[in-house]
Amino acid sequence: MMLLKMFLAFLGIGAVAFGGGYAVLPLFERIIVDQYEWFTRSELLDMLAVSQVTPGPIAINSATFIGFTLYGVVGAFLATVGVVTVPVVLISVVSVYQQRFKNSKAVQAIFRGLRPALAGLIFASVYTLSGDVMIDQWSYLLFLLFVLLLVKFKVHPIVVILLSAVLGLLIYWP
Repeated sequence: MMLLKMFLAFLGIGAVAFGGGYAVLPLFERIIVDQYEWFTRSELLDMLAVSQVTPGPIAINSATFIGFTLYGVVGAFLATVGVVTVPVVLISVVSVYQQRFKNSKAVQAIFRGLRPALAGLIFASVYTLSGDVMIDQWSYLLFLLFVLLLVKFKVHPIVVILLSAVLGLLIYWP
């Protein structure tokens, strides 16, 4: 029964996961932390960090990691299938009708409306999760450094991830 509950939770997340991985983070937080209490925000953040380091979409990697942590290989499989089922079906249907509707004013209007909502979802995720991330003065300094490196100097995200790991070792390891 618990495997079914987890599968349905990820099926629901996948059904409304428009905008990619970062836009889905508030859903992960709301369902996994608040609703089912499978993990704390801190534990979810750690899982998201690992999901960022591994190749692939963050929503799929996170679902796989969370499913594995909860129920092993079967949990990983079911969480992954759950989170991708609805998007795969939708993409399959949309691809069939894409040519017919690509110039539709209604479809264009829908996407124009979705874009600000997606940006809002990403911002909300950053805001709510940052409370568990910003734990001391180093956190704020590192955050500013990484934003500067990414935005101003266009440093590759992989370099930032590796640098953050090294700095984490230097600053936080006893």
